[in-house]
Amino acid sequence: MTSPVALELARKMIGVAGSRFRIPTPALVVDMDRLEANVAAMAARAARAGVTLRPHAKTHKSAFIAALQKQHGAVGACCAKVGEAEALHAEGVRGILVTSPVATEALALRCVDLARSDPDFMVTVDHPQGVEHLKAAAEQAGVAVNLVVDVDVGLGRTGVASVADAVVLATAISASPMLRFKGVQGYGGHWQHMKGAADRLAAIRFGMTRLAEVVEKLRSAGLTCEIITGGGTGSFEADVEIGLLSELQPGSYVFMDNQYVDALAGDPDGAFATALTVQTQIISNNAPKWLTTDAGLKAFATDGPFPRPVTQAFAAQTYAYFGDEHGRLSRPADPDLCRHGVRLEVTAPHGDPTVDRYTHYHLVRGDVLVGIARIDAAGCSQ
Repeated sequence: MTSPVALELARKMIGVAGSRFRIPTPALVVDMDRLEANVAAMAARAARAGVTLRPHAKTHKSAFIAALQKQHGAVGACCAKVGEAEALHAEGVRGILVTSPVATEALALRCVDLARSDPDFMVTVDHPQGVEHLKAAAEQAGVAVNLVVDVDVGLGRTGVASVADAVVLATAISASPMLRFKGVQGYGGHWQHMKGAADRLAAIRFGMTRLAEVVEKLRSAGLTCEIITGGGTGSFEADVEIGLLSELQPGSYVFMDNQYVDALAGDPDGAFATALTVQTQIISNNAPKWLTTDAGLKAFATDGPFPRPVTQAFAAQTYAYFGDEHGRLSRPADPDLCRHGVRLEVTAPHGDPTVDRYTHYHLVRGDVLVGIARIDAAGCSQ
């Protein structure tokens, strides 16, 4: 978490030549040129394919980046949790879809509050209990709420387990005057990091069969699926080829962490630049074989490959965790690189939860810090 004192110091560095390497560390850094190129490239892919983009904000948790995506044609944003949706909604983001099924009365009440000022707000459900909670809350408040039925496409994490269950939910939603059935969602998180475009396509084609069956059955029952939503960064090409989804939810393309770079290397789905790094600096050089930096376990989500130096002078070095507060960097031969205070930037193993460890982004162009942006939904896990 970035302290107020550190933020004030960083703000004073804005516009100072070379200031990218003077900000308080460890710091979460976004290369604006790369971020903007990634957002524009995904928007262009979607336009060519004729699909709608509702990018997933669980990656960046930022109204600033959601607005950038909207400028490039996105119709809204996806949020994993109601808390994320509340944080982004408070900053003006509209057209939010909460992709985790709402299952409790308390969450239903909060969703109705969001729908009150955003007629395009949507929430997913995968059980009759969730529908009942949302129905009661909507009727009590006199506010209509848009619902999407979540369908399990093979991951087994959320979603209705059968075509019949989907029809039951959609019918119940359509029967309520305060609920609006908008369509279905089918997301396979287990596909996103599969290596090899051909293998991903085969797996996704098989898994999306259930979603196609649900759509067909709903339409035959007279229920209109205005939206068929799902997909992600790693499944974009396959989703477009299959042609079932009308709306795609990619998120990680904005930053491209180690997991996605490793899985999608050489594929069209991986044709995005790494825009997110963690800046750290050397704080101890006494050991003969390594250097100690100030970015350890608390600076990264660790469920992925180790952070990798992207600063050219350290490209041959390896980075490992050295405790909660410290990182271990293999010692370069050049003594000038081993001095206290020397900076380097490293990649994020897993971007989404790494972002959640911070409160602000440091925005850079080249070597210059050009801005600081709040991570509005950091820590909003409820």
